[in-house]
Amino acid sequence: MKEFVMIYRNDTANEMKSPPDAVPAILKDWETWIGGIAARGKLVNVGARLGVEGKTVKPGNVITTGPYVELNEILRGLTIISAGSLEEATETAKGCPILKVGGSVEVRDVIPMNN
Repeated sequence: MKEFVMIYRNDTANEMKSPPDAVPAILKDWETWIGGIAARGKLVNVGARLGVEGKTVKPGNVITTGPYVELNEILRGLTIISAGSLEEATETAKGCPILKVGGSVEVRDVIPMNN
């Protein structure tokens, strides 16, 4: 088994489209989806949900405001799962609730760091 990271992205405008009373159902969808991955023994690590504020440090100690550069799409969080292949991990990502609100899931393999 290899590890894969699923990186969740969403356009900030998409979040504004969801009415506040829809939030409990969206959170339940996330719970169910992540719980299903865990029940199959494929969950490695649930990363934290990321906020929209931040700063980026660049070479020469240049600091820019925001975790993104001139983009409306922002990184919202990540999860690490185990899967037999990129295709299997991608199939798992197809059930991600962020897709219901216009977001996307980037699936990438994790390269282990050997000591």
